[in-house]
Amino acid sequence: MANTSSARKAARQIARRTETNKARRSRVRNAVRKVEEAIAAGDRTKALEAMKEAEPQLMRAARAGQVHHNMASRKVSRLSRQIAKLGK
Repeated sequence: MANTSSARKAARQIARRTETNKARRSRVRNAVRKVEEAIAAGDRTKALEAMKEAEPQLMRAARAGQVHHNMASRKVSRLSRQIAKLGK
Protein backbone atom coordinates (compact mmCIF):
# COMPACT_ATOMS: atom_id res chain seq x y z
CA MET A 1 0.00 0.00 0.00
CA ALA A 2 1.09 3.56 -0.66
CA ASN A 3 2.81 5.26 2.28
CA THR A 4 3.10 8.90 1.26
CA SER A 5 0.23 11.23 0.51
CA SER A 6 1.49 11.76 -3.04
CA ALA A 7 1.62 7.99 -3.63
CA ARG A 8 -1.94 7.63 -2.29
CA LYS A 9 -3.10 10.38 -4.64
CA ALA A 10 -1.29 8.74 -7.57
CA ALA A 11 -3.01 5.44 -6.75
CA ARG A 12 -6.42 7.16 -6.78
CA GLN A 13 -5.65 8.84 -10.12
CA ILE A 14 -4.48 5.58 -11.67
CA ALA A 15 -7.65 3.81 -10.53
CA ARG A 16 -9.80 6.59 -11.99
CA ARG A 17 -7.92 6.57 -15.31
CA THR A 18 -8.04 2.78 -15.52
CA GLU A 19 -11.83 2.85 -15.17
CA THR A 20 -12.15 5.49 -17.92
CA ASN A 21 -9.75 3.64 -20.22
CA LYS A 22 -11.59 0.33 -19.79
CA ALA A 23 -14.91 1.96 -20.60
CA ARG A 24 -13.53 3.71 -23.68
CA ARG A 25 -11.82 0.55 -24.94
CA SER A 26 -15.04 -1.39 -24.44
CA ARG A 27 -17.09 1.20 -26.37
CA VAL A 28 -14.64 1.03 -29.28
CA ARG A 29 -14.64 -2.76 -29.39
CA ASN A 30 -18.43 -2.96 -29.23
CA ALA A 31 -18.85 -0.37 -31.98
CA VAL A 32 -16.38 -2.14 -34.28
CA ARG A 33 -17.98 -5.52 -33.53
CA LYS A 34 -21.39 -4.20 -34.59
CA VAL A 35 -19.96 -3.04 -37.92
CA GLU A 36 -18.22 -6.37 -38.49
CA GLU A 37 -21.39 -8.32 -37.66
CA ALA A 38 -23.44 -6.21 -40.08
CA ILE A 39 -20.82 -6.77 -42.80
CA ALA A 40 -20.83 -10.51 -42.12
CA ALA A 41 -24.63 -10.53 -42.39
CA GLY A 42 -24.40 -8.61 -45.67
CA ASP A 43 -26.62 -5.79 -44.42
CA ARG A 44 -25.23 -2.60 -45.97
CA THR A 45 -27.63 -0.13 -44.32
CA LYS A 46 -27.05 -1.60 -40.88
CA ALA A 47 -23.30 -1.58 -41.50
CA LEU A 48 -23.39 2.11 -42.50
CA GLU A 49 -25.35 3.01 -39.36
CA ALA A 50 -22.91 1.09 -37.18
CA MET A 51 -19.98 2.72 -38.97
CA LYS A 52 -21.35 6.18 -38.15
CA GLU A 53 -21.09 5.16 -34.50
CA ALA A 54 -17.75 3.33 -34.72
CA GLU A 55 -15.66 5.89 -36.60
CA PRO A 56 -15.98 8.70 -34.00
CA GLN A 57 -15.37 6.19 -31.19
CA LEU A 58 -12.17 5.00 -32.85
CA MET A 59 -10.92 8.53 -33.52
CA ARG A 60 -11.72 9.65 -29.96
CA ALA A 61 -9.79 6.68 -28.60
CA ALA A 62 -6.86 7.57 -30.86
CA ARG A 63 -6.92 11.20 -29.76
CA ALA A 64 -6.90 10.10 -26.12
CA GLY A 65 -3.97 7.77 -26.73
CA GLN A 66 -6.01 4.62 -26.15
CA VAL A 67 -5.09 3.23 -29.55
CA HIS A 68 -2.49 4.32 -32.06
CA HIS A 69 -3.87 6.84 -34.56
CA ASN A 70 -2.58 4.78 -37.50
CA MET A 71 -4.41 1.72 -36.17
CA ALA A 72 -7.65 3.69 -35.86
CA SER A 73 -7.31 5.09 -39.38
CA ARG A 74 -6.45 1.67 -40.77
CA LYS A 75 -9.47 0.10 -39.07
CA VAL A 76 -11.81 2.80 -40.40
CA SER A 77 -10.36 2.43 -43.90
CA ARG A 78 -10.68 -1.35 -43.96
CA LEU A 79 -14.22 -1.35 -42.60
CA SER A 80 -15.26 1.35 -45.10
CA ARG A 81 -13.80 -0.67 -47.95
CA GLN A 82 -15.70 -3.79 -46.82
CA ILE A 83 -18.94 -1.81 -46.61
CA ALA A 84 -18.35 -0.42 -50.10
CA LYS A 85 -17.98 -3.97 -51.42
CA LEU A 86 -21.44 -4.80 -50.06
CA GLY A 87 -22.99 -2.25 -52.40
CA LYS A 88 -21.74 -4.00 -55.54
